[in-house]
Amino acid sequence: MLHRHPEAVRAPLFLSGNPFFLAADKVQTKYEMLRAHLVDGVSGVQAAQEHGYSRAAFYLVVDAFAVDGMSGLLDDPRGRRGPLKVTPAIHDYVRAARSLSGAQLAREVADRYGVVLHRRTLERLRRP
Repeated sequence: MLHRHPEAVRAPLFLSGNPFFLAADKVQTKYEMLRAHLVDGVSGVQAAQEHGYSRAAFYLVVDAFAVDGMSGLLDDPRGRRGPLKVTPAIHDYVRAARSLSGAQLAREVADRYGVVLHRRTLERLRRP
């Protein structure tokens, strides 16, 4: 949860010397950016610049906060959220087909459901 560019944070609170305000703390920086805008009336562009964010990133933070509150200030994990092609039916079939190898299972899934999946993907699906 470290700010990528803490040196770009130029907001007065972070430059005050108060050890509570840590420019490297990404969540605190986002919170203070929103507070400066919503409470102090600083424009979104100025708040973003003072806190080391782009205007576009500022609006993403505003939207995330509006939807999820404080947890919206946390970054989402990067990368895909799981196999995209695996339907519940495929998942159930794979979990039930314990006797087949990953390669055999890949052929079965391709034949039965018309979806090509790597054998390792299918083997991972079988894990408890």
